Formats: sequence, C-alpha cells, structure tokens
Amino acid sequence: MLYELIAVVRPGRVTDVKELVRSTGQIILSQRGVIRSIANWGTYLLTKPINRRTARYTEGHHFIMRFDCAPSTQDAVKRMLGVDPRMLKFGVVKVGDGTLGGMMDKAGVNWTRLEEGESRNSSYR
Repeated sequence: MLYELIAVVRPGRVTDVKELVRSTGQIILSQRGVIRSIANWGTYLLTKPINRRTARYTEGHHFIMRFDCAPSTQDAVKRMLGVDPRMLKFGVVKVGDGTLGGMMDKAGVNWTRLEEGESRNSSYR
C-alpha cells in the first residue's frame, strides 16, 4: 500500500528532523518497504499553538514522506513517531485504493497518450 506521512517536528534543530526522517526510513526499509519521496517543507506557523512536554509551540518544521509498505510496517512507524519527544504532530494516510489505477490519479503524472504531432512539452502546460 502507498502511504503518505505528514509530520510536524519541534522547530530549532534541522538535525532532529534529519534523524527522524532517517529512523523512519530505516523502519520502512528494514521491513522490505520502499520510500517513494521525501519533501522538506521547512518551518511554518501552526494553525493553533501545541502544548508538548511543558513547552508551547507556535511553529513547527514540516516534512512529508511517501512510502510503500505493509500495514504492519505503517503501524510500527506510527508507534515510533508517537513516543518520540521531538514530534509535535503527525498523520499517516493511505493514498489511493491499493490498485495501480487508483494510485495513478494521486501520482501527479499526466498519463494521457500524446496525439500525433503533439510534443511532450505541450502536455505539461
């Protein structure tokens, strides 16, 4: 199944974010999963303050990871992130319905066939 992890890490140290991404990736890869993409969004203001471990956060470092894995691996990722004190908030969602056709709609790729005489560059406009 294709999953998307949206995570908000406490701001301040980029090394915390890198370590979380690395440890999440290691769990996925050790259980024969595949990481499809990682996007670092940087630090943004939160919609409302989050209170964690006697601290109040008004901004957080966001990252997104797309990965294929078994449902048990996804549960292991959620357990690991849930106990990590650097995490402010996260969510894991299943992308598509588990079929190739269902995932093609979510991939952001134009799968239409080019007509005779049409160039590839014109289909990305």
